[in-house]
Amino acid sequence: MKTKYILVFFLLLMAGLILFAVFFRAEFIALLNQPAMYSHVRFIHIIAVTLFFANAVIGIIWESRALASHRKEIILHTYGTVSWLDARLSSPLIIVSVISGIMLSIIKGDMMKTGWLSWGFMLFLLSGLLWVITDIPTQRKINMLMEKLDPSEESLTPELYRLLRIRLWVSLGDILPLVIVFILMVYKPDIPVLGALFK
Repeated sequence: MKTKYILVFFLLLMAGLILFAVFFRAEFIALLNQPAMYSHVRFIHIIAVTLFFANAVIGIIWESRALASHRKEIILHTYGTVSWLDARLSSPLIIVSVISGIMLSIIKGDMMKTGWLSWGFMLFLLSGLLWVITDIPTQRKINMLMEKLDPSEESLTPELYRLLRIRLWVSLGDILPLVIVFILMVYKPDIPVLGALFK
């Protein structure tokens, strides 16, 4: 199945839930207030966030090991697989994480009135923003250079190798906010809400 169909499905799911929540607010709140709903949504949220984070971390480790090998075929295969997983696994997991996180915040109370939750949500958005600003353009450049590779060459071009190493560091920077989000989710510290800083 093509990547775009998977992503479009999850984006439509998110849009459908948002429209349902906007136009049928009372029914949406009633659905979320069912006793079993919290456990189900929390389970989905924990699974989605954990798989997303694990995929990001394993991808970084795998890419670093491939680059350390200096073997063209290993680097290309690894990069291709990590990119495939990003598109088909990470992107839908991000959407599911956001949907389930917002649903949990509605069930438990206003997200922007709970300190750790407001910080966690903003850090999650920051990680996504960093990914869009830094990783996507780097991946495009890498893909363009890979399309121009001469199959008869035994090694990668210096420019491609340099970009792959940059992408590795960029990916590491993109997941650092997620480490803090995990800490906030587990320990739920009593901290001021994010909005309090701007008053």
